[in-house]
Amino acid sequence: MAPTRSRRTPRSRSPRRAPDLDALPERALLELRLCDLGLRLRDTELHARIDALYRELEGRGLTLRPHAWLSTEWFAPDGVPGFAIPFYLAHPRLAALEQQKMNEVEGGTEHSFRQLLRHEAGHALDSAYRLHERSRWRELFGSFNAPYHRRYQPRPHSKRFVRHLPNWYAQSHPAEDFAETVAVWLDPRSNWRVRYRDWPVMSKLLYVDGLMREIAGVEPLVRRKDQVEPISALTLTLGEYYEEKRRRYRLNLRRVYERDLKQLFPVRSNGHGGIDAANYLRRARPEIRELVASTTGAHRYAIDRLLRELIARSADLDLVVGSGAAANGRLARGVAEKVSQYLAGGHARLTR
Repeated sequence: MAPTRSRRTPRSRSPRRAPDLDALPERALLELRLCDLGLRLRDTELHARIDALYRELEGRGLTLRPHAWLSTEWFAPDGVPGFAIPFYLAHPRLAALEQQKMNEVEGGTEHSFRQLLRHEAGHALDSAYRLHERSRWRELFGSFNAPYHRRYQPRPHSKRFVRHLPNWYAQSHPAEDFAETVAVWLDPRSNWRVRYRDWPVMSKLLYVDGLMREIAGVEPLVRRKDQVEPISALTLTLGEYYEEKRRRYRLNLRRVYERDLKQLFPVRSNGHGGIDAANYLRRARPEIRELVASTTGAHRYAIDRLLRELIARSADLDLVVGSGAAANGRLARGVAEKVSQYLAGGHARLTR
């Protein structure tokens, strides 16, 4: 979604025979190059879901049918009326590996996949008709050319943005704001006229509604069929892919951990006993992780990694659980609130 991708990667030679991914041990699987996985979008159930998106567009009178291809993540290149889908969604073994390595599969459920399809369709429509060049578009959404930032501070209670993808993604950039607004408009079950009634964001939704009616039945201005960074051209191995991906999720927040942890847990002093804070956090980690994921939509790998660092730092500082502090879940909620703040400040979702 977010990053501008303008270069086309030369296609590598396809393997003569696709490997049996289910039969390979994990070590051998991780040594495979992405281009050698033998994946083709048309051979998967994802193709039927894309056809369902086309029917939604057709039902609105729109003629664009965005082309899709497999790559490393979800994204829609600027100026290309199509989008990439993560390769791991094309095979159950690869989806399971993504879950194992990252604790989450983005687009792994039919519901989340359809949400992401509609979002990417918003980008594709913008590119196909150069909608962001219109003055009213800029007035409502902002500058399309504004820089993308890896971090943004969302306003969870703001009613100036629709709520579609997790982590208040509409607030990350004007282009994402538009794509999210289109996704809500396109979703036949969103009931947006009722849900967003009396919200300031209704002006954006009404603008999109009028804009889509205007381009209904009109052939796209841009008809490029580029495939940017297709899976067939990527020569890094699965192991290298995950090494780089996991590195992107590391959050450099250690300087604030000590301060916040000491607010939640007292330091052991004068031989005073008590439950080790590190042991408590280990036991409460599943509860805390789900609390954070359900309220922020943050990636579970980022949550788990952050919790591991909090556990290690709690042990280093010899922190303990105060008397009665763990009762009724209050302490777990307090830790979850801190973790949510870290993730919001660091924007721990995948960059689109």
